Order: sequence, then structure tokens, then C-alpha cells
Amino acid sequence: MAASRFLEVPQAPPDAILGISEAFKADNSPQKMNLGVGAYRDEEGKPVVLGAVREAERRVLEDPTENKEYLGMGGIPEFCRLSARMAFGEGSAALREGRNATIQGLSGTGCLRVGGEFLSRFYPGPKIVLIPTPSWANHRAIFERCGMQVQQYRYYKADTRGLDFEGMIEDIKAAPEGAILLLHACAHNPTGVDPTPEQWQGILDAALAKKLLVFFDSAYQGFASGDLDRDGYSIRLFCDAGLELLLAQSFAKNMGLYGERVGALTVIVGDSAAAKKVESQLKITARQMYSNPPRHGASIATRILADPQLYAQWKVELKGMADRILTMRQQLYQALQEVGAPGDWGHILRQIGMFSYTGLTKAQVENMTNKWHVYMTFDGRISMAGLSSSKCGYLAQAMKDSVENC
Repeated sequence: MAASRFLEVPQAPPDAILGISEAFKADNSPQKMNLGVGAYRDEEGKPVVLGAVREAERRVLEDPTENKEYLGMGGIPEFCRLSARMAFGEGSAALREGRNATIQGLSGTGCLRVGGEFLSRFYPGPKIVLIPTPSWANHRAIFERCGMQVQQYRYYKADTRGLDFEGMIEDIKAAPEGAILLLHACAHNPTGVDPTPEQWQGILDAALAKKLLVFFDSAYQGFASGDLDRDGYSIRLFCDAGLELLLAQSFAKNMGLYGERVGALTVIVGDSAAAKKVESQLKITARQMYSNPPRHGASIATRILADPQLYAQWKVELKGMADRILTMRQQLYQALQEVGAPGDWGHILRQIGMFSYTGLTKAQVENMTNKWHVYMTFDGRISMAGLSSSKCGYLAQAMKDSVENC
């Protein structure tokens, strides 16, 4: 056979997170810990399927009216309506006035990509997306793949291990007028550092002054604090202020539907007639990318969102997951104090959500992995959801050793 015409295709770099998982699987140490993957685990380190999800899935499977036909390009209409209500609130004026275009997407990533493609083609402002430093690694790649220019704004302050609010506002004010501002709605990934309500107001004021188009990435509503309304604060603040905006919603974390790829993309506009046009283009964009979204996971989510009993059960389980992560933060902090790890580890308690930005350097992370068999990303991020009470002491010892010797 002749040599392939694709021989000159460059080798793609390995995915940072998936590479960690592969290395973890190959490690035979009984002490090994995988704190790299952003997926919730129970105290024994096993994946969790929520009771509300199991019950909703049972109802889907036993419903004789359910089938395996293609969904429309925009997905399940009821799912879209309920997802928007969960994000923007029961009394949202934008929803009441029909100023939202909402379609079902392939979890958060797919919604970001469809939103990026839509903006790349139809947004009349600068094709510039501002992302925080640091941000989820895929953000830059997604928007650059859509042909957008990506710029960064200050977000994390290393010396305080908290929010660089002054730097963030300064960079937003220096942004091109009308640029697109990407914001993490809550539980910022990777840092776990969120603005306070007062700081969110300052960010809103700066975005209004520069006429920026805000694009929210909401992967953790309800999973961060255990309260859906509290975690939706930033989204509702900006929407109620009259901004046009985009929202990518994921149900991977808060419903544990990681492999089902359940998400919703909403565009809030200033006019209901414009919303209908936008929705038509979102659907065509989805059609040309993947035709239509999957049915099963969204059917499960719809049952939960629509049924008061299942919805109440889900909220209890959601708070239980959030509370366990808060407990892990407290126990890790206490273990670090007990082993005498150098430094101030109070940021572990102040951060929120699935991840903690420990402040460990790349050399210290390498020591964590090579000597202690603790797998994490090179920027020092750990998944608090992958930690258990029985492992806190071991992790604290590993962190102490790494800080003292690397």
C-alpha cells in the first residue's frame, strides 16, 4: 500500500486530564490517589449515581410512550424550558417576555462550541473573547477553533491565593468595546475562587461601561454551595440588569450525568423577535455540527426538573455532595495543621466547589506523583471530590514533604 497522505499530520499533545487518569491506572501502588479528574466520588472513591437519577431513569425506561427517535435540532423543548428556568429563576423577566433562545447541547463543552460558532458568524462586535487567567484549559481551544481571538484578563492572585479583583476590573476596562467576556458563573475552575456579591456588581458595572457581551459558563450550579439559587446569583444579576448574554449550562456535575452529555445553551437578547431568529441559527449550527442531541440523558434530567418530588430529592442529594466537599476541605486543612505543613493553608477553606488551587509548584506536583503516588494537574489543582476522610492525613503528609523538599 502507498504511503499515507496524512503522514505530515502533527501529533496532537496528550490531554492533560486524561493523561493523568491513564498514568493513575498504570500505577500499582495501594496508596495511589487520583485528584486530577473533576468527577464526584463517594467516601470509598467510587462513582456515584444519584437516587433521583436512578428513579428518573426507571420512569423513562418504563414509559411506553418513550422511544428512540431522533430529537429535533434543538433537543427536548421541555428540557430547554426547565433548564432556563433553573438558571435564570422562576420570575425572570427575560423568560417571561420570550427574550431567550434555548437549545439542548452536548453538555457544557458542546454548548460553548455552538455558542462560539454562532458568535463567530453573527456577532457584529469584535470577535475577541476575554478569558480569565487561569481558566479551564479547553476554553481557549474552543474559541480559537471557532476562529475567535482569545485574550486573557487577570483573575487569580498567587500571593493571596484569592481573586485579583483590581487587576480583573482594570483589564476589563482596557478591553476593546463590545468584546466577549467569558465568566465562570460559580466554582471557578481551576482555582475555586469566586467573586463576592459586591465584586460581581463591580464586574457587571465594568462590563456595562465597555458594552461587553457576557458569556457565562455554568458547570456547577447547586454543586458549589449546595443551593441552586445562590450559585445562580451571578447569572441572574447580569440578566436582570438587562444585558444580552450567553449561557452554557452543564448537568454533568450537579446531576452526575457525566457520560450522558446533557447541557443547554441560552442566548438572552433584548427583543423576542430577535430571540426567534437567534434560536433558528443555533439550531442550524447544531444541525451542521452533530445534527441533533442525544435523548436519554436529557429525558432523565427533564423528569427530575419537572417532577416536584424528584426535584426535591435531587436538591437534597445535591446539597449532600456539596457538603461532603466542604467537609473534605475542613479535614484536609486540619490535617495540614496537624502535620505542620509550612505556610498558610486557609485558602483551602475559602475556595469553593469541586477544585482547590493548592499553590503547589510544578516541581512539588511532580514530587507528589513520583514519590507519593498522588495524581493532580501540574498547576497544583486538586479535586476535592476525589478525596476521602481516610486519605486526608496521607495527602497532608505528601504536601508537607513536597513543600519542604522541592
